[in-house]
Amino acid sequence: MSSGNIGIDEFENADDDAFEERNNTERIVSFLDKNDDRAWKAAVIAKRLDLEADTVSAILSRLKERGIVRHKRPYWAITDDKERLQSAYRLHQYHEAADEQYGAEHLEELQTDEMENVQ
Repeated sequence: MSSGNIGIDEFENADDDAFEERNNTERIVSFLDKNDDRAWKAAVIAKRLDLEADTVSAILSRLKERGIVRHKRPYWAITDDKERLQSAYRLHQYHEAADEQYGAEHLEELQTDEMENVQ
């Protein structure tokens, strides 16, 4: 897909949102969630997702502060608190919907105390 084109069969058989670009945080969380039976080194996550290792490390640190990932040097894994993970996914969806409806500059005005607790 990085070449700017794909085969028509891949296009025709894909879901409507299959080609939406996700930000790096979404990509990392999705990767760890899909591979929740393993723990990973940040460098390996970076290589698998074609990201800079420093970027991955910084994102993983922020996710750890929010309780979304677990860390035992040098490995990282998705949280085993599925309720917390589901809350984070819901919060992310709310933010995306608010961003689409109101624009990113107004998100802070819409933030509630409940949102603060999940973050």
